[in-house]
Amino acid sequence: MEFTELQVLSFLISSALVFIMVPGLALFYGGLVRHKNVIGTMMHSITAIGLVSVLWVLWGYSLAFGNSVGGLGFVGDLTKFGMMGVELDEQAFMVFQGMFAIITVALIAGGFAERFKFSSYVIFSALWVTIVYAPLCHWVWGGGWLGKLGSVLGMSEAGFAMDFAGGTVVHIASGTAALAAAFIVGRRAGFGTATVTPHNVPLVLLGAGMLWFGWFGFNAGSSFDLTSGQGVNAFVVTNVAAATAMSSWSLVSWLVTKRPSASGAAAGAVAGLVAITPAAGFVGVMPSIIIGAGAGAACFVAVELVHKLRIDDSLDVFGIHGIGGMWGALATGIFVGVGIGLDGLDADVTRIEQVLYQIIGILAAFAWSFVVSSIILLALKYTIGLRITDTEEEIGIDLTQHGEGMNQ
Repeated sequence: MEFTELQVLSFLISSALVFIMVPGLALFYGGLVRHKNVIGTMMHSITAIGLVSVLWVLWGYSLAFGNSVGGLGFVGDLTKFGMMGVELDEQAFMVFQGMFAIITVALIAGGFAERFKFSSYVIFSALWVTIVYAPLCHWVWGGGWLGKLGSVLGMSEAGFAMDFAGGTVVHIASGTAALAAAFIVGRRAGFGTATVTPHNVPLVLLGAGMLWFGWFGFNAGSSFDLTSGQGVNAFVVTNVAAATAMSSWSLVSWLVTKRPSASGAAAGAVAGLVAITPAAGFVGVMPSIIIGAGAGAACFVAVELVHKLRIDDSLDVFGIHGIGGMWGALATGIFVGVGIGLDGLDADVTRIEQVLYQIIGILAAFAWSFVVSSIILLALKYTIGLRITDTEEEIGIDLTQHGEGMNQ
């Protein structure tokens, strides 16, 4: 890969913005859990920075962006192991992509917050980024089969499953893994009977604001050039979709619960950011309003449904990231090229075909992440274990897993 100086600068700026999302997520998640689990929950995000950064340099980037093994488009080889032969301009791209891997791993932890062993989290994260994330990234962005889906299906050679900045790779994958974890790890003690509310809503709002800010690098940076028309468009529609989703979530919540909560508004904004991610470089402003409005309403309903089914996805990762990512990926096919003169549908691809490609991408990401994540979790469950003990859960993961408390 070769990149221009302007592209390298765009990658570096965008990488710094995406990095801010990780402590933002730590604050967002930390504010949502109970007081006794704040430090442990935030540690999940911070640990992802250290662990995934190293693994990405060693082999993750190569598995995602190396030459397809056997030309099958399933996973990359190890020719880029440890950055062997990777020039400095490409290393800027590597860092940018590494930030995506970090935030994806960190997102999953919301599905099993307040009850997961820290040692198991470290091992799970290392296995997940290697076995689940890197191949899926290769499928979509690294020259794999979803990136040339039209040819694979014997249809248009120009056809592929569109994912501008990570609707399938990041959000469907992390949301689905969180759902698998919620099933396999089991419910928290007292789930459904004891009242569990965010311990610090201002932290939630601050974290959501940092996520929103960093997301501009996430989406606009995926244009590879922040000064390009596509980069500007991605920046604008990211803001519009988030604002619309925050409003639609709040409105639906107000109608259903009679109170528009601050934490709900924050969750709605994140849902809009998630949904516009796969579409950011492919749709204009008006479609982004529709995508954001749909995300706010759909994700609110999904979160409420998950609760009613008594699935303990602690911080609503599947309802927000899984469902938001699916809606965004589908909406990309529906609205691609609408309201924007850049990168619309290829002349050889009909809109119906593009929607089909998007559905295949959604199903592939869901199935891959759910099945392989489940295998990893079950293997850990029956070897070293996943959960802390009942006594440790009562005390909280801050003291039992890290020896630190909020009052120290």
